[in-house]
Amino acid sequence: MWYYSLNEFLQKTFGGKVYKIALSTGFTCPNRDGTKGTGGCIFCSAAGSGEFAAGASTVTEQIEEAKRRVARKLKSEEKPRYIAYFQSFSNTYGEIEKQRQYFYEAILHPEVAVLSIATRPDCLPEEVLSLLAELAQIKPVWVELGLQTANEETARRINRCYPNACFAKAAEKLHRIGVSVIAHMIVGLPGETHEDEKNTLAYLAALPIAGIKIHLLHVLRGTALSAMSYTPLALEEYTDRVIDLLRYLPKEIVVHRLTGDGDKRTLLAPLWSADKKRVLGALQAKMAACNLVQGEALEKSSGNFQKHLDIFHSSAYNRQVFG
Repeated sequence: MWYYSLNEFLQKTFGGKVYKIALSTGFTCPNRDGTKGTGGCIFCSAAGSGEFAAGASTVTEQIEEAKRRVARKLKSEEKPRYIAYFQSFSNTYGEIEKQRQYFYEAILHPEVAVLSIATRPDCLPEEVLSLLAELAQIKPVWVELGLQTANEETARRINRCYPNACFAKAAEKLHRIGVSVIAHMIVGLPGETHEDEKNTLAYLAALPIAGIKIHLLHVLRGTALSAMSYTPLALEEYTDRVIDLLRYLPKEIVVHRLTGDGDKRTLLAPLWSADKKRVLGALQAKMAACNLVQGEALEKSSGNFQKHLDIFHSSAYNRQVFG
């Protein structure tokens, strides 16, 4: 394979196919309720990226509903395992006892192999970290954090509402308690160049992350982005940018995603993004044609990555971020 895919990682770790099922805690987000901001990030949908979560009430009911959907894809002899993915909004932004109830209910399910929790880096107080450390003693725990960009000006433009240092601090704390960090970045943000995207990748590569999701910025109906003057990337440019990013991505970092696939019912642009197989096929065909593999450019041109590594490990930076 030309890059270290999530499927390859799961096969090596668990010896077979592991299916992701989207769940919801029902919590909101400090960037929506006025604590940090309102309206969320400019690209965030009304469902908080949880359009594909099961609609049942309890966590167990959600898991069983999601399993029925997966069952249509299974071979008769297959005994599937699952990643319980709490996807919508910020899933550590709620009462700690409710978090404990929901996360334990998921991780103790006999067919769940991994607990994955999407949240914000500013929603990880000490009591939540303690809970995550407990859970990580039972089964693998992943926490997904959306940096999106390391350009602080772009972060303000997209209404992210936290500084880069907050992300770095959260990633380090999670790593220290044995929780894997899956970082999100977005390609095609308003006003950003490809050099900005490479800087974001370099920033993330300097942190203790285990995986990465590279998203295409797509426009959904009802988002703040849909009311802005914004021209999304063409498929050709998007695939070129992603492939170049992969060339600079350290080989040990697992690639969880290479594109975004928003709800087709509300997708406004780019319409080509609705065909996920086409996008992945185009990426893989280009990498094969050029014989490009993940991380190949690091040895040839590591200056920018080394700069970020030096900054991250400097005593001044650590004092700023970790106190």
